[in-house]
Amino acid sequence: MDLKSGYPFWAIKNGLMRTFPALDQDIVCDVAIIGGGITGALIADDLSSNGYAVAVIEQRDIGWGSTAASTALLQYEIDTHLTELAALYGEVDALKAYRACAEAITDLQKLAETVGDVDFEMQESLYYASRNRDKQSLKDEFLLRQKHGFDVEWLEPDAIKKAYGFKSPGAILSKLAARIDPYRLASKLLDRLHNSGHKVFDRTEIKQLKPSADSVELLTTTGHKISCQYVIVATGYASQKLLKQNVASNRSSYAFITDPINPELLGELNKTMMWESARPYLYMRTTGDGRLLVGGEDDDIDIPAKRDKRVDKKAQTLAKKVEKLFPKLPMNPTFSWAGTFAETEDGLPFFGPHKQYGERVQFAMAYGGNGITYSMIGAALLRANIEQREHPLAELFSFSRLD
Repeated sequence: MDLKSGYPFWAIKNGLMRTFPALDQDIVCDVAIIGGGITGALIADDLSSNGYAVAVIEQRDIGWGSTAASTALLQYEIDTHLTELAALYGEVDALKAYRACAEAITDLQKLAETVGDVDFEMQESLYYASRNRDKQSLKDEFLLRQKHGFDVEWLEPDAIKKAYGFKSPGAILSKLAARIDPYRLASKLLDRLHNSGHKVFDRTEIKQLKPSADSVELLTTTGHKISCQYVIVATGYASQKLLKQNVASNRSSYAFITDPINPELLGELNKTMMWESARPYLYMRTTGDGRLLVGGEDDDIDIPAKRDKRVDKKAQTLAKKVEKLFPKLPMNPTFSWAGTFAETEDGLPFFGPHKQYGERVQFAMAYGGNGITYSMIGAALLRANIEQREHPLAELFSFSRLD
């Protein structure tokens, strides 16, 4: 499955940081993780740190799928408002999801500090109303978050204009957000995993998955076997191919990045990522070297050849939207790209077993706009499943909510 088009910045900036051998013999491990992107890397790091013998199997090069195309805005704010989640599942469960995402950001900060050199930086997040009719729903969202202790501030039009230089009917300023280089983090985590004695393979494709009552056997296209107690499927948006049940819709999102911009021109953008209330939404954030990364213009195109043809035009459309907000910023898309992502109906991920395979096969579907924070949550959740312990989000993030 071709998951990206154009020239994703992380791939250009970092190059192919690390390669691993293809699997050329039968192996045994505690947990096999299919997928060597950021989700698989975070899960492998958590399991290996807690005493499990782990093997990561990637059919491409490590981190070269959706991870390389991610725009990596780390937010606790889910695409589905807290107010909307509360209406769907009750306020208690909705708060569990939002608070877990908030904790995941600080957990990622600690992890980034141990790994080092992954362009991690704490940020603020400005969620602004695109239209007058969106103002009330944002205000309701602000009030509910404020009620439950989230560090947020409501900004009226004058305050938005003064601080950020553009017009909006209203906005929520969240004090907790972050940015990161996702490809670099995934590569360095898997390099650390390999150097600590665990197994990492790329250019290795699994063709058969055979769970039994007490183990799982994986068979590669070259005929080698992986015997394990559990398998975690972390192949991103390709994971849906393993399920007969339709659990999400694949879409494409588009992005571009500029050359480095004078920090004085960027102003509050140096420390604040921004996104709007319109759907699909425009979003932007800076990088450590002062570039502006812009994304949006999502569509339903999931055919790589068609997506490829749209990249340049979509980048120009995004650039014009940013120019309208910030006329003084130079908007020359230096690199532009597109990537596949998946949306669930409620904006929540799926972590855990599916009835089609049983308890020994666990899925990690960190779908939606919070893929990296979801993956951080999912790593602990899946380990709890393996250890047959309760986890506060196991039910909410399970496939059972589709029943």
